[in-house]
Amino acid sequence: MQNKGLIKFFAILFALVSIYQLSFTFVANNIKNDAKTFANGNSEKELRYLDSIGKEKVFNLGFTDFTYNEVSDKQINKGLDLEGGINVILQISVKDILKGLSNNSKNPVFNKSLADATADLEGNKPYLDKFFDAFEANSKGTVKLASPDIFANRSLQGEGGVDFQMSDAEVKKVIKRKVDESVESAFGVLRKRIDKFGVTQPNIQKLGESGRILVELPGAKDVDRIKKLLQSTAQLEFWETYKIEEVGNFLMAANEALKKTEVSATEAKPVVKDSLSALLTDVKDSAATKKGNNPLLDKMVGQGGGPVLGLFSPKDTAVINGYFKRPEIKNLLPAELRYVKFVWGIIEKSKDAKDKEIETVALYALRGNRDNAASMSGSVVTGANATFDQLGKPSVSIEMSGQGAKTWEELTGRAYTQKTNIAIVLDNIVYSAPGVSSGPIAGGRSEISGSFTIDESTDLANVLRAGKLPAAADIVQSEVVGPSLGQEAIDNGTTSAIVGLLLVSLWMLVYYGKAGWYANIALAVNLLFLFGILASLGAVLTLPGIAGIVLTMGTAVDANIIIYERAKEELRDGKSLDEAVKISYSWTGAMRSIVDANVTHILIGAVLFIFGSGPIKGFATTLLIGIITSLFTSIFIARIFIDKNIAKKADLSFVTNFSKNFFTNFNFDFLKVKKITYIFSAVVIVVSVFSLATNGLDQGVDFVGGRTFQVRFEKPVESEVVKEELAQVFDGSAEVKIFGNDNQLKITTKYKVEEHGTKADEEVNKVLFETLKHHYASGITYDKFVNAYDGKKLGILQASKVGPTVAEDIKTNAYWAVLGALLIVFLYLVISFRKWQYGLGAIAAVAHDVIFVLGIYSLCYKFMPFGMEIDQHFIAAILTVIGYSMNDTVIVFDRVREFLDGKTKGNFAEIVNKSINSTMSRTINTSLTMIAVLLIMFLFGGESIRGFIFAMLVGIVVGTYSSLFIATPVLVDCISVDDKKEIEEHHTEK
Repeated sequence: MQNKGLIKFFAILFALVSIYQLSFTFVANNIKNDAKTFANGNSEKELRYLDSIGKEKVFNLGFTDFTYNEVSDKQINKGLDLEGGINVILQISVKDILKGLSNNSKNPVFNKSLADATADLEGNKPYLDKFFDAFEANSKGTVKLASPDIFANRSLQGEGGVDFQMSDAEVKKVIKRKVDESVESAFGVLRKRIDKFGVTQPNIQKLGESGRILVELPGAKDVDRIKKLLQSTAQLEFWETYKIEEVGNFLMAANEALKKTEVSATEAKPVVKDSLSALLTDVKDSAATKKGNNPLLDKMVGQGGGPVLGLFSPKDTAVINGYFKRPEIKNLLPAELRYVKFVWGIIEKSKDAKDKEIETVALYALRGNRDNAASMSGSVVTGANATFDQLGKPSVSIEMSGQGAKTWEELTGRAYTQKTNIAIVLDNIVYSAPGVSSGPIAGGRSEISGSFTIDESTDLANVLRAGKLPAAADIVQSEVVGPSLGQEAIDNGTTSAIVGLLLVSLWMLVYYGKAGWYANIALAVNLLFLFGILASLGAVLTLPGIAGIVLTMGTAVDANIIIYERAKEELRDGKSLDEAVKISYSWTGAMRSIVDANVTHILIGAVLFIFGSGPIKGFATTLLIGIITSLFTSIFIARIFIDKNIAKKADLSFVTNFSKNFFTNFNFDFLKVKKITYIFSAVVIVVSVFSLATNGLDQGVDFVGGRTFQVRFEKPVESEVVKEELAQVFDGSAEVKIFGNDNQLKITTKYKVEEHGTKADEEVNKVLFETLKHHYASGITYDKFVNAYDGKKLGILQASKVGPTVAEDIKTNAYWAVLGALLIVFLYLVISFRKWQYGLGAIAAVAHDVIFVLGIYSLCYKFMPFGMEIDQHFIAAILTVIGYSMNDTVIVFDRVREFLDGKTKGNFAEIVNKSINSTMSRTINTSLTMIAVLLIMFLFGGESIRGFIFAMLVGIVVGTYSSLFIATPVLVDCISVDDKKEIEEHHTEK
């Protein structure tokens, strides 16, 4: 090996750099453990401890030192499935942005196009492109985007804006730029909010041009609070209000009108004697106030007064909103109320007539106008701080700009004169509606009060300081992982990694003896390099990422196996050890097979990286890095020891007494049995396709949308019983399966999955809690059931939500990923082997493997004791199977090509059979190491990746079979008779 000294230098340098990079992870983990010990389970105390030492020097290398913040930035970060925390994808509403840019246009073509674009769920096509397509189809050239009532409005005119003379193509460019600016603005606002939230190493990134923003908050635990913080648009407004006396007659008239269309309530409730009922009638127990006859008034559960029209139950707000939207009810509004805007307050606790605590929400009537604009917008706010009001309750103090202070003084002056109230409205919810009792308020200071907790007032101040979002931000995908589940994943991953490493190392020693030691040293160096690169890149380690590392152990020895097997062949042919090693490491020896196999593998990994997201991207990252480091260590590190052995003239045979006779006289006629294998594979494919058509697949929420909860109970529970209970409250949409142990269930539902916002998520969580809480004998609170905390063992350990639009995009990505991988590999093999028959044989084998795995999943998912869902992890497994199947096939094809181009005697079939038989030791060895590693991961890797590993396990077994019995026979059958005769003549001559 030339330049041996240079390779040693780089290897040592690379090892030192890797150790340096990994040292930060070691130090950071020690400090985190100290913080956990200090906090004793209190997560807030733990965060405060880490924040307090953020700028302290904690790592001294002699020539330089680092603060904790610097150390933390350089460590290998753990993904949510290992660390615990919250991961959400927010969809910035491009529809809302377009409405704003059009100045809320009433143009029917524009609004129909918005609706059509919303209804179109075509995967991976941005909403803006859908809107442009819909507008073109609806307008048919009769309406232009540059119409004055659409985008050529006053707010978009001027330099860089829209002119009414522009063509649609020109307007599209402007609108795309404006939408991008709005998404960028939203990105900045969210980043400011997250920075204030106080989690360690938050991650936020835009996902292409989709208008989606990924937010990862490792270690975050308060689910509902974080979702509110992220989704709040922070649209702050100040409205003047009507008093109950001004609106009472309309409510009475609406109630009377509703009597004619609404079915009377069947359950009598205690009569609420409040100021509104006093307005409606002076007759005690009259028909007007008799319970059961008043669709609107009967829903009132508490007394109103001043700006509050009454208190209602939160569950009735949607019904009442529906009443007010009815045309016949709107027609009852008198002229002075024609622009009224009915808005709800925040949910508060109060007591009913029986002194029982209930949740209530107040109804307000705001003084609207023709433009539906508030008296003063929140854009005037320049500062906000969490504080306490005069009663010592948490509140938010706000400061206004000069112009805002002037407007605020006018507004409060008018309220003082007219004895009205000013409603402080945030995201269409009234937080408070104070009166003004001491004259106009100067100075631009005000206070937002309500039934806040300290956390709520802090969050509200944070979002007001960060600014409002330019459009609604809906959570279209989310995942919540508890810290205890993350620790279990780490333990399972570590166990599978250690056992896998020991198993592979032991096999290399047993099979190759001294050469196996060299391969194991190369494997250890490979792992050091792999982790060092992950640390230097700031990569995030996930559970599938750990699986990728364990798989790297299996593939890391593949190149050594190919080289060693070739060296054994050369030694059997009478070559010296030096000659055998040189030939095995040459291009005509093992290098060509190694390069071809790993290039196909790298191409598959690249497809995974491009189309994958989250944990799958982490899997692809470790896989790609592992392939490169494995090649380096297998080819160069092991070679250093082998050359040293040769220089000392020590014995090295690449065999042991156990393995020396393995496959030495192996002579099987693979082509003779091709009809049998064709029939067997054809039957398998037909059965698989039939099962896929009739039985289908267990598609996970990644592909169909929905909500998934991993719930752990104190004792084993019956999944069918829980399914029946949940089906009643989730509108029949409930799938329940045992997940691992008998006391753990995986619950899937589509209930309210299309509804965005924290309200829908909270409602689903509460319904789930109320339905399942009776299964906990010791009792469990809602907070402990839903939210994550250190040491959590019961309740929701993991929760995820995938909206239908995101699911459609994931499914589309999956199709393109698989098809793209097949096409890329086919083209590479055609170029590399210079014959299309090789590419076709490989693709036939891979297609066979994919259909086989899909068939197994279709046939078995209903009764297997572990999850067999078709999701992103499964697609990653399929792509990995394609890569490894190609690996085996390429090794066989390289030997077939070598024998056909070489001096081997015999007819065409004999030459091909000899070439396949000569690869058996390599093929079986590489497959066995992979199967052993996958089996270890299947047994010890944890429930969450068991289905993922099973797909790869089946795929590797089937891939080994197809490489020998499908790929080569298809290759042979595709070669023309004339070409076969020419090859035979060539070999006869030689």
